[in-house]
Amino acid sequence: MKISRLMLMPAVAVLAALSLPAFAQAFTVTDVAGRAVSFDAPVERAILGEGRMIYSLATIETENPFAHVVGWRNDLWTTDVKSFDAYVEKFPEAAELPFLGRLTDGTLQVETVVTLDPDVLILPIGDKTAAEEVKLEETLADVGVKIVYVDFREHIIDNTVPSLHILGQLFGKPERAAEVADFWQSKMDAIAKVIAENDIERPDVFMYRAAGLVECCGTFGPDNFGLMVELAGGNNLGSDFLPGYTGSINPEQVIASNPDVIVVTGSDWTNSPNATDFVSVGPGTAGNAEASRAMLAKLVDAPAFTGSTAVAEGNVHAIWHQFYTSPYQFVAIQEMAKWFHPELFADVDAGATFKEFYDRFLPIDYEPGAWLSLKAGE
Repeated sequence: MKISRLMLMPAVAVLAALSLPAFAQAFTVTDVAGRAVSFDAPVERAILGEGRMIYSLATIETENPFAHVVGWRNDLWTTDVKSFDAYVEKFPEAAELPFLGRLTDGTLQVETVVTLDPDVLILPIGDKTAAEEVKLEETLADVGVKIVYVDFREHIIDNTVPSLHILGQLFGKPERAAEVADFWQSKMDAIAKVIAENDIERPDVFMYRAAGLVECCGTFGPDNFGLMVELAGGNNLGSDFLPGYTGSINPEQVIASNPDVIVVTGSDWTNSPNATDFVSVGPGTAGNAEASRAMLAKLVDAPAFTGSTAVAEGNVHAIWHQFYTSPYQFVAIQEMAKWFHPELFADVDAGATFKEFYDRFLPIDYEPGAWLSLKAGE
């Protein structure tokens, strides 16, 4: 049985702890898996089961998003090194946090979790099946560690706002979480209103997932980026073939579908294994735009895309892959809406929206570069 840190405090400290203000009182959070998880007070020690959760946590723990983080997975470093470096520059202690393995590939060591003595292990909902298979919840419960599931990827409409509120509860910042969630909702509603009020013709859009990092043709089904395409006024071709939010279809099917628009997802995957030909887009990559544009041209020169309407008309774009696992989806939707319906969304400035979000909610500075088009200047 885990010994409570409260039991180790001297008597005076215990009395002080018992007189903590109201926000430190016990609470119960219902995670996105529908599990009710109770805590005596806001968490002091947390493990991020996905490093990219920092995109969300940083909006809530703005003064120092790593103040209560004792370990995290290394995926921010491998998939978005520019953001990793930006956070480490602002918060050097982040570089000293231990990297943990991944539950779904068996590299997360329970012994490491226990050694770090967290109050909570925050996991993406996609890890739930793997957690159940190894009875992780029961194992950690024996040592007083609780699991909470959040989701910014699999069901973005259903789970993004609840996940923000969950983080707000866990870290004792419910009002801040509500402010972030309200901003997210207002931006999502604004685009939806324009789409609903206009009789639009939806272009057929092929989302090329992690282009160059995985074999052609990875894409998205009816959620995640696939849903973002629909919300931006496009017809996501991957939804016709994939039941889940992600998967692959063969090049012949892409040829037969003849997309009107191709959108490649990219990031700075320099630290990812076997990363070679990829489009580096994301905050902080604007200086590499010409090289990224050349790589985009090379990727869509593949047989799956040559001869398509999208390539023939130059309607080819690249967008930051990490929009797909963050609470920034509304930015991607704004930019794609402008690509799909330039006249309807002529006044939309996704870059200004993203900067506003950074300025209001994030502790690091905004840097451009989160998208580009094959045609320079678009």
